[in-house]
Amino acid sequence: MGMFLGIDAAASGLTAERLRMDVISNNIANANTTRTDRGGAYHRRFVVFEPRTREPKTFEQTLSRAIGLTNKTGEGVRAVSIMEDTTQGPMVYDPGHPDANADGYVEKPNVNIVQEMVDMITAQRAYEANATSINAAKAMASKALEIGK
Repeated sequence: MGMFLGIDAAASGLTAERLRMDVISNNIANANTTRTDRGGAYHRRFVVFEPRTREPKTFEQTLSRAIGLTNKTGEGVRAVSIMEDTTQGPMVYDPGHPDANADGYVEKPNVNIVQEMVDMITAQRAYEANATSINAAKAMASKALEIGK
């Protein structure tokens, strides 16, 4: 049972990083959107993660966790929410634009393509690291099964 906990934790990381890449892709796709359903320019979004914890199943496990006797290892991550960055985007003077205000300024999205690409590369590397971790755990389990031969 214990050897699958590492795979489970890495699998949760794969799911979380995939969601993060989807949100970043959405930000990049809307980098020039000046009108949304809610009105105004698009605002970038980001994913908020938190550590995953397992609920103790027995009284002994509950007691051990409460007094700190457990050997706490990583239990994975989960996405809590997708938040919106509420900072205002740059105002650009373009009086001919259909979304221009009375002064001729248009609010552009607050999406920085360079930052989004850096975030995408970071998410991709984290995804690859979790996949490598799963492959290493599978290789260890396979070698452990060969011991009995």
